[in-house]
Amino acid sequence: MRELDIGIAITGCGSATPKQIMTNEDLSYLVDTSDEWIYSRTGIKERRLATNNLSLSDLSAEAAIKGITMAGLSPSDIDLIILATSTADDLFGSASKIQNILKADNAVAFDLTAACSGFVFGLITAAQFIYSGVYQKVLIIGGDMLSRWVDWSDRNTCVLFGDGAGAVVCQRAVKNDHLLGFAMYSDGKQNESLNLAYDFQTKFLKNGMEINQGNYQFVTMKGKEVYRFAIEKVPEVIEKALHKAKLTTNDIDWLILHQANQRIIEVVARKLKIPSEKVISNISKYGNTSAASIPLALDEAVRSGKIKSGDIVASSGFGAGLTWGAVIFRWTVEV
Repeated sequence: MRELDIGIAITGCGSATPKQIMTNEDLSYLVDTSDEWIYSRTGIKERRLATNNLSLSDLSAEAAIKGITMAGLSPSDIDLIILATSTADDLFGSASKIQNILKADNAVAFDLTAACSGFVFGLITAAQFIYSGVYQKVLIIGGDMLSRWVDWSDRNTCVLFGDGAGAVVCQRAVKNDHLLGFAMYSDGKQNESLNLAYDFQTKFLKNGMEINQGNYQFVTMKGKEVYRFAIEKVPEVIEKALHKAKLTTNDIDWLILHQANQRIIEVVARKLKIPSEKVISNISKYGNTSAASIPLALDEAVRSGKIKSGDIVASSGFGAGLTWGAVIFRWTVEV
């Protein structure tokens, strides 16, 4: 049950990306492609790639500490950590490892998987814990290293993905709720449109018993299907979240979509009649960083002074599952 007069303030953000940059020209040494071919279809110019000695946990912790510091807190103040990722360092999850790196000894930590919708789903999940009064200071991290799971001989997918992490801190706020509206959905019928599927090798014992040992395949995607899904569902889910917030698109100061493809971003904004000057996009520098893309874009916009305290932000994540969701929130640096 939600406590009366309890709301949420999003008071800090942070991001981190690997130092290694791969340009479109660099990709032309791997596959038959060019800067013009990639940029005209995706809006991507370059992306960041993690080297072998950089873990998702370390990158996520770097983003997290920046967000915690902006919020005026210390790691010991955090009581819940949610890591939204599809590429944990450990199949059992990496949130607890991040908790240890941060020395956030008072926090419980768990992973959440919803692919490119992960950060939005994580933020909505965190809100429910705050509303219930169970936790008061929650760290939500979106982080992925999909470069480690792409087929570098497939130009339809390898040109898209980069690595990164972003984080926000949500705190309990009395009387003012800055999470204004949200909605989220999934449709398993379209699951095969975007996959990082289990692969296996089968062994048979002499008694006929079957033993399967597995790994994972590369990322596979049906680009046209995902594009059609995104331009149909994303405007719709943002409208639903706005309706719950009792707002219209005219009330939005900024639109931050999952950075999947510049064409998708532009079509969605056009359908919502949101002018381009209100749209945040950094896909040209980072590519598709999956669950990291929204908090990474948010952090850059906040630190550059573009997004200011009191601004209303509409954001939507969409991707594998298929999953999609939207949040409408007021950026604030005060509880």
